[in-house]
Amino acid sequence: MASSGPTTDKNSFFLLCLYVFLGLFITCIKASERYSKSSQESDRVINLPGQPSSPSVSHFSGYITVNQNHGRALFYWFFEAQSQPSNKPLLLWLNGGPGCSSIGYGAAVELGPLRVTQNRVGLDFNIHAWNKEANLLFLESPIGVGFSYTNTSSDLTKLDDRFVAEDAYNFLVNWLQKFPQFKSHDFYISGESYAGHYVPQLAELVYDRNKERAKYPYINLKGFIVGNPETNDYYDYKGILEYAWSHSVISDQEYDKAKEVCDFKLSDWSNECNNAMNVVFDKYEEIDIYNIYASKCLLKDSSSLADGTDGGSHISSTKAQNYGIRRMKIIPGGYDPCYSPHTEEYFNRMDVQTALHANIRGVDAYVKWNVCNDSVFRTYNYTVFSILPIYKKLIKGGLKIWMYSGDADGRVPVIGSRYCIEALKLPLKSPWHSWYHNHQVGGRMVEYEGLTFVTVRGAGHLVPLNKPSEALSLIHSFLSGEHLPIHR
Repeated sequence: MASSGPTTDKNSFFLLCLYVFLGLFITCIKASERYSKSSQESDRVINLPGQPSSPSVSHFSGYITVNQNHGRALFYWFFEAQSQPSNKPLLLWLNGGPGCSSIGYGAAVELGPLRVTQNRVGLDFNIHAWNKEANLLFLESPIGVGFSYTNTSSDLTKLDDRFVAEDAYNFLVNWLQKFPQFKSHDFYISGESYAGHYVPQLAELVYDRNKERAKYPYINLKGFIVGNPETNDYYDYKGILEYAWSHSVISDQEYDKAKEVCDFKLSDWSNECNNAMNVVFDKYEEIDIYNIYASKCLLKDSSSLADGTDGGSHISSTKAQNYGIRRMKIIPGGYDPCYSPHTEEYFNRMDVQTALHANIRGVDAYVKWNVCNDSVFRTYNYTVFSILPIYKKLIKGGLKIWMYSGDADGRVPVIGSRYCIEALKLPLKSPWHSWYHNHQVGGRMVEYEGLTFVTVRGAGHLVPLNKPSEALSLIHSFLSGEHLPIHR
């Protein structure tokens, strides 16, 4: 019988090598998991000043480097879902401005589980927090906003929509490396106001790079939802003017004058148009443009950014004005129009910055934190007139897309958003109808093939702040697929 010794030896050697390789591979995976877990735990937030002792909140915060060479890093605050975080989707929230903080607005006064209190500098538990529905990730973007920074000052002169989307994408990739247990989760992007640019543009970048899996890591993007979003300059400003007139903010003569001299299809307005629109915004100085039926803040130290709230103004250089709002210390219906000073006082405490790992320069250092960075707003390069082409592309790509609008917002009014959606010329799926919340009309909605539009009755620019219970129902419906109630 012929000997099979050499072949057997080769096979044995091959199996031995394979066994060793698999052993090393498994060891590397376990080491990587241990490293990720250790890296995560170093960002875990403990002993946050003013945090209520119950219910328990599992949260993390810190920096993710997005460009090593330039020393660019974005700050995040992440809250695990209140129940079954391993089964819940991952939801990223972005605020607008450009220049306003998703920590200061989204997390601290709108939809996060820990809200800065109104009567003292501390925290209250938000029973309508969106981490009831998802693992909730807040990002301060772009650099220069909040705690996010760059070590290359010239970066701050290059800020535009493309720059912001690229940094946000790199943040996501690197954050998921730190938190790999969420890589396979359904991922959604959300935001409001000028995030009407940020959110679809980031979704498009993820969508495109998901097609190049040999080059880029796969991100399990399922869709996005935007609130009172800036979408198309022509329709948005046409909506501002018509809303002001239809809600008795300006006179017939002022409305007619602006219609006569303004061509909102132009990126740069004429002097006559600027003057006419200044009259409109001057009238809004008397009230709160972001919630026209709410009280106006009279505190002199309120935020002086052009948008006052989360920003949202997309105004070209010839349009830029200081439409600063001052908010009043009356709190009608749970709405605090003076929330900016509360959040700035809280996040400028050194013990708070240390607990959030924002004080990276040591306990003796101090990071000046503002709810909005006026210089980012004023130096931002506004290069994108319309986001509608991205909607068309991503609707064809099968993403789940919702837009919602607080109908008391004068800054990005429901009228302009309706014009934007109508311009998409989508097939109608379900006609305009009411939806209900606690036996009352919560708002109206219309469903098209590829896009759902929902209004929230009585809410302003910041829907989760003005109508927190309705907003929670809204995000539940979006994420779960359950229909908003259509009967009382």
